[in-house]
Amino acid sequence: MLLGCDFSSAPNARKPIVLAVGCAIPGGVSLQRLERFDSLGSWRAWLASEPAWVGAFDFPFGLPRELVAHLGWPMEWRALIEHYAGLDRALIRETFAAFCAARPPGGKFAHRATDAPAGSSPSMKWVNPPVAFMLHAGVPRLLEARAALPGLHVPASAAGRIALEGYPGLLARELIGRRSYKSDDSASQTAPRSEARTELLAALERGATRLRLRLIVAGPERNQLLADARGDCLDAALCLVQAAWGVARSTSVGPGYGLPAAMDPLEGWILTA
Repeated sequence: MLLGCDFSSAPNARKPIVLAVGCAIPGGVSLQRLERFDSLGSWRAWLASEPAWVGAFDFPFGLPRELVAHLGWPMEWRALIEHYAGLDRALIRETFAAFCAARPPGGKFAHRATDAPAGSSPSMKWVNPPVAFMLHAGVPRLLEARAALPGLHVPASAAGRIALEGYPGLLARELIGRRSYKSDDSASQTAPRSEARTELLAALERGATRLRLRLIVAGPERNQLLADARGDCLDAALCLVQAAWGVARSTSVGPGYGLPAAMDPLEGWILTA
């Protein structure tokens, strides 16, 4: 089973976590259904109930090494995650804001090595998007579901559940540039964004990315991808394609799944970057 996850650190009925569930096929990936979860607990329970999956999850798996060293936090990944999970969000915001305030304009945030090639937000960012809180909510629950995170944490009992860090924006930019295809603001859910979703999905179905994988999706699910003006369903599908690419490289050297052999074991790496 392959998964692509569009994540929310505070899911609810209006803004659920969305999972695209599918399977690999020759030359591509078939999206079979979309699952939605309005709480972190129900999402974690579903992941734990499925014995075998490989998923790409749209949230960071690590913090910048520079930031961790500056704060004097644990420099080993599992110990760092345990420490980070024990902090409340107000303290995280305060700590990261103080770090940024002491740095010069243009260099406020610390970055992971993967941020430049992926074009991703720094994982310490707490707003627009709040990826620091997404890490705080998501990674501990992957561990509770007994998932392996290649290159970071591989418990002996977790071989059936493989979690990889995805980023839908990486593939979306490759296909439609920086055109916006989604918005959480209903007033901004415009016709040009709808047209961009249509173009983006058509390109995925053609296998137009450098990954050379076609997305196969049936009518009902396809309609959901196009109709979801927030873009959550389409982002989950983009992550599903990334997961399929990783599975095709699961026997590679190093951590496997297409991750670089020299990836930082504290910071992690975004799949396909």
